[in-house]
Amino acid sequence: MLQKIKCAFTIGILISASVLFTAGAHAQIGNRFPSEKKMVKDPVTGTMLTFLTSTPHGDSKIYPTHPQWTSDGQWLIFRSGRVKGEALAVHEKTGEMVQVTEGGYAGMLNIAQKSMKLYFMRNLPGNEEQPRQNRPLEIVEVDLAKLFADSKAGKVKAAATYQRVCGTTPPEMGAGGDMALDADEEWVYFRVGQEEAARHLAQNTKIETNFGPRNMGAGPSGLAAMNVKTGALKHVVSVPFQVGHIQTNPWVPGEIIFCWETGGKSPQRTWTVQADGAGLRPLYPESEYEWVTHEAVITQDEVAFAIMGHRKVGTGSAAATASAASDPTNPGQEAGWGPSGTREKPTGLGIVNLRTREMTIAGQTPSGSGLWHVHGSPDGKWAVGDDFSRSVYLIDRHTREMLMLTTGHKTTAADHPHPTFSRDGTKFQIQSAMLSEDNRSMNICIVPVPDAWLKRTHKSAKK
Repeated sequence: MLQKIKCAFTIGILISASVLFTAGAHAQIGNRFPSEKKMVKDPVTGTMLTFLTSTPHGDSKIYPTHPQWTSDGQWLIFRSGRVKGEALAVHEKTGEMVQVTEGGYAGMLNIAQKSMKLYFMRNLPGNEEQPRQNRPLEIVEVDLAKLFADSKAGKVKAAATYQRVCGTTPPEMGAGGDMALDADEEWVYFRVGQEEAARHLAQNTKIETNFGPRNMGAGPSGLAAMNVKTGALKHVVSVPFQVGHIQTNPWVPGEIIFCWETGGKSPQRTWTVQADGAGLRPLYPESEYEWVTHEAVITQDEVAFAIMGHRKVGTGSAAATASAASDPTNPGQEAGWGPSGTREKPTGLGIVNLRTREMTIAGQTPSGSGLWHVHGSPDGKWAVGDDFSRSVYLIDRHTREMLMLTTGHKTTAADHPHPTFSRDGTKFQIQSAMLSEDNRSMNICIVPVPDAWLKRTHKSAKK
């Protein structure tokens, strides 16, 4: 898995693993699980880590492109093998866990930030054998407030009490993959298949072919939307390449961010468009020598992303490809990715302003892979990133000071840490195999911003 560079691979695992699961008595929504909360001192940095789960059940957090906490700030929702194919929530203070889906889910879990609601896609019963591009999908809303209250009272009712089907996508749309909830919490956006996208492309549009050694990236693809109140559908935009990592701006209705997904370096990774299809443009125009990846909206005006610096100068040769095959902890060295990803040019944690289009580099590790998965606090004070070693670094955006908060999360882990900040900017969530005996199974972990940093009085770094 470490040979996989892009987090489309992570999303691919999500999608392939989330075919319909029929709920039985053991998989009832509202089921409760005892606390596993544990405080662990990082043996290298001394940071006190709060593990909200600590047993080997294959936990994984929501992707950094999406919110992690419920709107009341008390619960984190995550994927887990405790109940096959279902999502769970864990209360940050008590550690108690509650099952929050029944009947399975597909793709991304979307936590509303204005209401106690959860949204996701799921396959319809009986459609498991249909080709993925021809499957209808339900979009489902969960009333978390009612569910948590009934679960606590021991009075859980039938799943339909809490889960509402907002609508169903037609098979010919080829819907699936990423889904993102608009800031207005009235629309969700999702990827459509090649045939549906082609119907909305201008004539004579040049369709892109696969790019790079993973043979991904070919188009066309596109975005559609569903109104979660009425079930109404609309087409948003079509593009001549493969769409991935669909996300919205949680503060600005109608603003969508997505990427050209190749599984590695893209010719132009980051894109933005409005919900009415207007304003399609590259978010950060990149050069062939820049390996841009893992974009995430962090403030109402900013998107963080990584410009990788993981390849030696002069890479891209047959020798580099052979070296990559022998070193699984340093992926992405194949010659087919071209000349990008070296430190001949600036690299690091980039932050681009959606309004001014100005970009700054907040920081970079002095050696190694450089920062890989990145995020930032909504107040503009902090940025955070992990690297190939699974170490996680905090950056003061005002002073550019960088501090490694935690490390040793095992390069053999089933996935990467994927740090994601809370809305209040005092902590971030990661997924970690630190406690895992098999060196792969991950748990949900909270990392605090140091008190000394929180007491700093400098102004917000946002522009």
